[in-house]
Amino acid sequence: MKIMTQKVVDVVKDVRCDVCGDSTSREGEHPPQFGVLKADWGYGSRHDGARYELHLCEGCFFSALATLKQERQACRMFDGNADDQAAEFGLVARGEHG
Repeated sequence: MKIMTQKVVDVVKDVRCDVCGDSTSREGEHPPQFGVLKADWGYGSRHDGARYELHLCEGCFFSALATLKQERQACRMFDGNADDQAAEFGLVARGEHG
């Protein structure tokens, strides 16, 4: 015998960018589209126990990525090895989500 009941479930309605405050949802688009910058600092680090999670809209994500790319280039400016992967910095896959 099945005994039925109703449950109230929380669902994510929207995600707002932690930088600019804009919504990461577009009309009729589900789920929200956003990037995450995340850190969970463990034992031995200067920030032991600190956890960070920033949600970024597409514009702010790629702005942050461009800044990190510039920092990488500055750090490697005088290295003997050319940075062939700078254009794909951080990219792990292309295509649709499955």
